[in-house]
Amino acid sequence: MKSKSRQLMFGLMLVGGAAGSLAASLVWAQSETATDPVAEYRAMFGDDNPAALWITRGQDLWNEVRGPKGTSLAKSCDLGLGAGVVKGAYAHMPRYFADTKKVQDLDSRLLTCMVKGQGLDEAAILKNRFGDGDRKSDLEALASYIVDASKGVAISLPLDHPQEKQAYETGKAIFFYRAATHDFSCATCHGQVGKRIRLQQLPDLAQAGPDAQATYTAWPAYRVSQGEVRTMEWRIGDCFRQQRLPELKYGSEAAIDLTMFLAKNAEGGKMAAPGLKR
Repeated sequence: MKSKSRQLMFGLMLVGGAAGSLAASLVWAQSETATDPVAEYRAMFGDDNPAALWITRGQDLWNEVRGPKGTSLAKSCDLGLGAGVVKGAYAHMPRYFADTKKVQDLDSRLLTCMVKGQGLDEAAILKNRFGDGDRKSDLEALASYIVDASKGVAISLPLDHPQEKQAYETGKAIFFYRAATHDFSCATCHGQVGKRIRLQQLPDLAQAGPDAQATYTAWPAYRVSQGEVRTMEWRIGDCFRQQRLPELKYGSEAAIDLTMFLAKNAEGGKMAAPGLKR
């Protein structure tokens, strides 16, 4: 009788232990998902990323001879390291370009290369600046290819030129500027550690550090909810929308300056884009 009692007690302990382990696993999984809503999605893909399709298309576009001037971007487009050089280029942008006498980010520089270098129509390019379903964006594809070529390269922005320094300072001012109907600034959501909205963790982008590095180095990124690759300029524009600010003009100084501020705060972080985002 005592032997049967011990067996029953041991069995209950096993069941209880298994239930406890299952409960702990569920709590951990819920916590992981709460911190990162696409963690399970990333785990399913493993090392794969749908952005690979954009990278391949972007490489083809980079090497294709197009436009009235009959040239390829691979021969005519200088991203700051020499004509046609893509490896590491994104890790040193935005930067000053002598030919335009402006500080440019990747989006605006690509637009310059396509319009001035290849003779393509700017209005037609900008009409499809953001892809949607079957209507794909050349800019997003090219950005994916160029950013992928900088994987593992540390971000470095010396800010040697006066216009680069000014871009950083203006970007910083924009980041903390409160405006529109909700009196929001970028810092309202991204100005301190540990903030969150519903299930979304909000990184601290107001200062240099791991949050800024992890966030900036993952963009451009494939957005699961949209089925498209989006650039940093799109991400900033969407933040403007959520702040109820006027629509951010593509390639504007505001977009470039704010990108400069974010990139400088991410300095030292190694590029890992295109990322995978919710």
